[in-house]
Amino acid sequence: MFIPFFLALKDARIPVTLREFLDLLAGMEAGLADFDVEAFYFLARAALVKDERHIDRFDQVFAQVFRGLSAVSGAEGMETQALPDDWLRKLSEKHLTPEEKALVEALGGFDRLMETLKQRLAEQKGRHQGGSKWIGTAGTSPFGAHGYNPEGVRIGQDTSRHRKAVKVWDKREFRDFDDAREIGTRNIKVALKRLRRWVREGAADELDLPGTIRSTAEQGYLDVRTRPERRNAVKLLMFFDVGGSMDDHVMVVEELFSAARAEFRHLEHFYFHNCLYESVWRDNRRRSERLPVTDLLRSYGPDYRVIFVGDATMSPYEITQAGGSVEHWNKEPGAAWMARITGHFRRVAWINPVPEAHWEYTQSLVLMRRLLEERMFPLTLEGLDRATRQLSR
Repeated sequence: MFIPFFLALKDARIPVTLREFLDLLAGMEAGLADFDVEAFYFLARAALVKDERHIDRFDQVFAQVFRGLSAVSGAEGMETQALPDDWLRKLSEKHLTPEEKALVEALGGFDRLMETLKQRLAEQKGRHQGGSKWIGTAGTSPFGAHGYNPEGVRIGQDTSRHRKAVKVWDKREFRDFDDAREIGTRNIKVALKRLRRWVREGAADELDLPGTIRSTAEQGYLDVRTRPERRNAVKLLMFFDVGGSMDDHVMVVEELFSAARAEFRHLEHFYFHNCLYESVWRDNRRRSERLPVTDLLRSYGPDYRVIFVGDATMSPYEITQAGGSVEHWNKEPGAAWMARITGHFRRVAWINPVPEAHWEYTQSLVLMRRLLEERMFPLTLEGLDRATRQLSR
């Protein structure tokens, strides 16, 4: 019965394997999720999802495949062949289809809900079961117990059956981590974690707890050991396109820059407009203070990783022709300077905030991708993952 679920995950481009599917079945055989759909959800997520970027898509597939499945008691010692008594009691509960649930509308906010509750308490004279108005059980009224209403007050029920207004897989708490979404400062460090190479450098002023324990056990007395701090040794140059069409992408680029500054200790950044030419600058307020690109090539070795951030949207002549720049007379075309960069630095990538589906419709974008040998990636979590893979080679 779980094979359609497995196939639906693969159709959603979640990288699940047969080995992980067998692990899920083994967990079910071991009784880790008997009669409890929520326990099954967490078991399936732990067995099948190995990266938080895929949790949101997993939640959507789970909700689609197991729609209408509700949790039942998982009391210890319950026999799988017996029909529990509480199942019979809950047969009166309605399992509404999405169309039926859409007909059950909220009353219009908490204040209106409580006002209506007071009126119903005053009008109702006896016990009621089922139905959609009176306070009772197994109905769709917003007041009572063991029923369904998207917005309601539970009365007389010892425990919450649903526990949350929305089930955990419908709530989709990990939607911001989906690798198809544009990145934000909140999760960009997760995307950049692949571009790390940890080394210990500097003075030995960090407590080495494992070393201290080992040395104390060997010596027979407290022997405090220290070691150099563990730091990310990756060295990074970032070139940011500013002005013009990039004004539309300022916010997301600032988030990328902020996260990169926090992640990489060896980071240098520079600015350019549209295409790289003979000079760049460090401060947009002092744009006239330019640095020759030839000096950068002499100052930074080939071991630096290079990331360009820009939309590559410009006139094709700005890339292919001398004098094509819209700001000054460039003696050499931008393509020549890009070739010098890619020839000097072994690892280069271009991050583009324009959605990848639109790239083929802009001639300058096509030209820049060719110059970079297709090392251009979209500004999404999935795109950053591909870029960091490229830069880690």
